[in-house]
Amino acid sequence: MKHLSLSLLGALLLASLPAHSHVTLPKGGANVSTSYDAAFRVGHACEGAQATTAIRVQLPAGFRLQEALPKAGWKLSAPPAGSQSGEVVWTAESADTALRGKAAAEFVLRGTLPDKPGTLYFPVRQVCDVGEAAWTQIPEAGQPAPKQPAAKLDVLPANVAAIDAGDPWARATVPGQSGSGIFMTLQAPLGGSLVAVKTPAAGIAEVHEMKMEDNVMRMRPIAKLDLPARQPVQLTPGGFHIMLMQLKQPLTAGQSIPLTLTVEDAKGQRRERTVDVPVRAATATAPAGGHAGHQH
Repeated sequence: MKHLSLSLLGALLLASLPAHSHVTLPKGGANVSTSYDAAFRVGHACEGAQATTAIRVQLPAGFRLQEALPKAGWKLSAPPAGSQSGEVVWTAESADTALRGKAAAEFVLRGTLPDKPGTLYFPVRQVCDVGEAAWTQIPEAGQPAPKQPAAKLDVLPANVAAIDAGDPWARATVPGQSGSGIFMTLQAPLGGSLVAVKTPAAGIAEVHEMKMEDNVMRMRPIAKLDLPARQPVQLTPGGFHIMLMQLKQPLTAGQSIPLTLTVEDAKGQRRERTVDVPVRAATATAPAGGHAGHQH
């Protein structure tokens, strides 16, 4: 009975874990013919398990392996450099080094991307102390999104910036208002800096920073916004944001405007990416537009 009670307790604890935690690659993509660090993020153990004990990544056609990066406490096996097929496997050396519960970790392999734009899917098998999760399904046109999708990488044209703009939105304006703000979550898989923004909706678009100085909230443009590799950077009301000035027309909730982001990489090369930004009504957490209430 005591054993049964402990088993039930363990089942209840495991039931509190999310049913699915996709093994994913950072959003934003990477450019054709470049060297790419594929960082597979594991969020938590398989459903009904307590620990992840192995990660098995299948190399897709067109991806040429350079090396798989070792991970402390994990045994690594991989095909030889130059391979375009085969499986990279990380296996925990002991229960102590396995990935427990909701703990997250990255498993990284480096390779060269194909010379044509497209989409690569990396099937991943997550082996756990109980069972496994096969993140191997590839989306099909006209079909529902797969429940256990393979890790996805967008291979971009050479001139397109590798950056993801998550949940972008612009604040709607009121009559007589000539400025507004744009907010989103940026992520550059390989890192870089946001050095310019532009939109046909405004005469001036700049990246701004808001900081409290001498008990006054001050807003000022910045020359660049650092984007650490694989780290999300929040653009929010009251923090970093994109400021639109000299609006060409009012911004009305329900419409969208194009915004072009210019990203500079570590080598100084600049690329652009354009995103559609929906306009939303102002809320209590989003200050009224323009520069009202702030000083430069």
